[in-house]
Order: sequence, then C-alpha cells, then structure tokens
Amino acid sequence: MRKLTKKIIIGNISIGGGSPITVQSMLSMPSDDIKGNIEQAVRLEKAGCEIIRVSVPDINAAKLVYELKNSVSCPIVADIHFDYKLALESVSAGADKVRINPGNITNEQGIKAVANACKANNVPIRIGVNAGSIRKDILAKFNGPTPDALVESALGELSLLERYDFDKIVLSLKSSSVLNTFKAYTLVSEKCNYPLHIGVTEAGTERMGIIKSSIGIGGLLLNGIGDTLRVSLTADPVEEVRAGIDILRSVGLRESGIEVVSCPTCGRTKIDIIGLANEIESRLSGVNNKIKVAVMGCAVNGPGEAREADIGVAGGDGEGLIFVKGKIIKKVPQALIVEELLKEIDKLEV
Repeated sequence: MRKLTKKIIIGNISIGGGSPITVQSMLSMPSDDIKGNIEQAVRLEKAGCEIIRVSVPDINAAKLVYELKNSVSCPIVADIHFDYKLALESVSAGADKVRINPGNITNEQGIKAVANACKANNVPIRIGVNAGSIRKDILAKFNGPTPDALVESALGELSLLERYDFDKIVLSLKSSSVLNTFKAYTLVSEKCNYPLHIGVTEAGTERMGIIKSSIGIGGLLLNGIGDTLRVSLTADPVEEVRAGIDILRSVGLRESGIEVVSCPTCGRTKIDIIGLANEIESRLSGVNNKIKVAVMGCAVNGPGEAREADIGVAGGDGEGLIFVKGKIIKKVPQALIVEELLKEIDKLEV
C-alpha cells in the first residue's frame, strides 16, 4: 500500500497526499540559451513531463525562470546550489518550487531568508540531498555517503526549515548507488511524513541509467514509497520522461498508453519478430488509449497471450494471424502485418 504523505501544491499540480505520482525532468541547455531552453521545455511537456526543473547558476539565469513560466503550463522548479540569493531571485521570477542542497548552502540566515520568501509566495522547497555533496562533518561521522548520512543531512535541513515555521517541503536523498538510494528513502520514509521525490542520481547513459532507475525507483514504488520521480540519464531529457512513464506503467501506477508484450523468440519463429515488435511499438508510441498488444513469434504462446491482450499477432511461416480478444480474425502476409494490425487497433472500442 502506498504511504500517505503530506500534500504539497506546486503550481497547478499536487505532490503527496494520495495525488498521482508525477514525472519530472531537467533542462540540459546552457542557462543563457533562453530560446533553446524554451524549445526543450516545450518538447518535454509534449512528451508528458509534469514538472520541469531548470538550473539557476547565476543571477542572470533567474530570468529564464520567468521566460519558461510564460512558455509552458507545467510547474517550473529552480535548482539552486551554493548561493541562497539565487533562490530569492528565482522566487521573484515566478518559480513554482525551489530546490536547495543542504550540502552546499549552509548559511542559516540565508536559508531563513529563502524560507521566508517561499512562505510569502506559497512556494514549496525541495531539500535535495546528493551523496556527492554531503557536508564533511556528516561524511566523517558515518565514514562516507551512507544511507544514514543521507538521512541525517535531509532531516537536519528539514528541522531547520521547520524552525523557521516552514513546512511546504519535499525531500530527496539520491545516490548513484541503487542500494544506498533504496535504503535511504526507506529510512527517511519511516521518520517523516513529507512527500518524497525519488530517483537514482548520476545513473548513467540511457541503457544503464534506465536499468538502475527501474530497479531503484521501481523497488521503492512497489514498497509504497515515492510521490514524484525523475529518471536521471545522460541522454535527451525526453528519454527521462518516457522512461519515468514506463516505470509507472510497469508497476501499475499509470494506466494510459499502449502496452506491448512480445516473446523473446526461439527456433520456432519463422518471421522477423524482433523487427516486427520494434516497429509496432514505435508506430504506437503516440497512442494514449489503454490497449494491450501481443506480438508473438508462433502459435505456441500466441493465442494464449492474445487472449489476455486486446489484440495480438502470432507469426507463421512468412505470415501472421491477427487476434482480437483471443479470436482469430484474419491471416495476413508478413509484409502487411503492421498495417493490418494498426487498422484493427483503430477499430477497437476502449
């Protein structure tokens, strides 16, 4: 069962309190490239991104927050490191949420100023702890960036904000280690009721990054932990969004969109099932209807899988049998399988 956390409003959406789990990403263009950032933000929103984060490395970059607010409808989060004044500028520019890192913003009066500005403007704060930037005293205490070190860093900053009468808080405790990430979030979930932004940081390139994120994020979600997520990839951020949505679908927390099930092939396969499955998945990528499509290599598993799916195809010798709700409706040559399958999908009532 999913843990019920405190509900936090961010722009036009909510996090926690039973709200749907949202997918985030972060802009990767240079902060002085306003046009490039806006174009990327629009692409992210079209791909299904629900919260967009932007780095604010200097005062001039704060104006990017304003420009983004006037270009996309999803909430904009200002990512702040080292200088608390950048958070103040971002709030003034219209940021919907501010992320601060307790490992490199240690000026208590500065943190108090950020808390006061965010409270006055109804702007939540994410305490974003990273294993790579934990304070030296905490690292020494725990002999490294352990899960306990991540939790102590997060809860220390949390208590500081609460002391300043601020409680619109989201927490994240990320490590490049899947195991440490999982343990840290599990520990902090037991100790507080604030919503959690989950993810494995510096997860790597697209292939390994998705694998590590699927294990770390998926494991947490299956344990009822997590209110919003980001899949961190060294790739086009649109791929982060797609991966995040797919993770939610895979654990049953998002129902929209096509689900393609396909067999791994074997010696019985007489058609190019790998190419067929990839083409079908690609052609259906923009469809948001909840449809399960089975792409099977032969008749051994084909009819059974197709019976569980809304529609499916089972390969023969250079041909395919198309099933709808488990019933064979037609036999088509291999060259026509994709087009005929798409025609039948268009006829489905969903």
